[in-house]
Amino acid sequence: MDRMKKARAVTLTGLVLNLVLTALKYAAGFLGASAAMIADATHSLSDLLTDAVVFFGLEAASKPADSSHPYGHGKIEAILAALCGFSLLLAGGGIFLSGMKNVADFFRGASLPRPGAIALAAALLSVLSKELLYRYTIVWGRRLESSALIAKAWDHRSDAFSSIGTLAGISGAYFLGDRWSVLDPLAAVIVTYFIAKAALPILRDSLDELIEASLPDELEERLRKAILSVEQVESFHKLKTRRIGSAIAVDVHIQMDGKLSLTEAHDISRRVEDELWRLFGGETHISLHMEPRSSIREGENGRTGLSRMRL
Repeated sequence: MDRMKKARAVTLTGLVLNLVLTALKYAAGFLGASAAMIADATHSLSDLLTDAVVFFGLEAASKPADSSHPYGHGKIEAILAALCGFSLLLAGGGIFLSGMKNVADFFRGASLPRPGAIALAAALLSVLSKELLYRYTIVWGRRLESSALIAKAWDHRSDAFSSIGTLAGISGAYFLGDRWSVLDPLAAVIVTYFIAKAALPILRDSLDELIEASLPDELEERLRKAILSVEQVESFHKLKTRRIGSAIAVDVHIQMDGKLSLTEAHDISRRVEDELWRLFGGETHISLHMEPRSSIREGENGRTGLSRMRL
């Protein structure tokens, strides 16, 4: 399976659905006199824009390594994920401010319009379609190990949450009358919590990749065990890791018996590479430095230095 081709196909599905939903929501919001639905449509518009960014950006991320980009173009995925995260926060902020203004106006005595049935139907349709789109996108995002697709999946889920709040608010205002019309903007305000909750982890993970933070502890522990599982590797130090799109990069100094020939040492390092590629995939970037065990100075190992005896 062509990873990027499938990722773009999944993104295109979301893009088309968001295009249809955005148009329907705006029409329902204006025709049904629902401020909450118009805000929800604006949220869907942000989804539509990020879908377009991801769709066209994934093609650039799939380009192979070249002389100017020896590690490939995988970090474009992290940039796209960060854009999705920022878009989510901006959309959530807009919905929050709009909802708070309507709530304040209501308690100052302003009359909020009662939404129509068309807005109620559009909210229900949005909840169902966006939840299905979330499930479809998250499955493929995890299968393809695409941070951009996973970010988009949570973007779809946040839109479903937003539509749940919109549905609740519109339902209350529609069925309970003008005295409860404040439920429409109030529900939109509450839903912004879920939008922020989805956006912040996306931002954190994508920014960690862009500033080349180390891999999570559990992955580094698997790396350590894999390196030391190779016969004649006595210890290692200066382990550095980072993520590049769906791949990882590993830099490490491995120590072995200083009496080994260069050919023997090279064969051992090759077995280390094979083990890491087996565990983490053929796209893993590996940089090994071979050292004789006797050359390690006291205290040099530091945080990442380990030996067979210590494990």
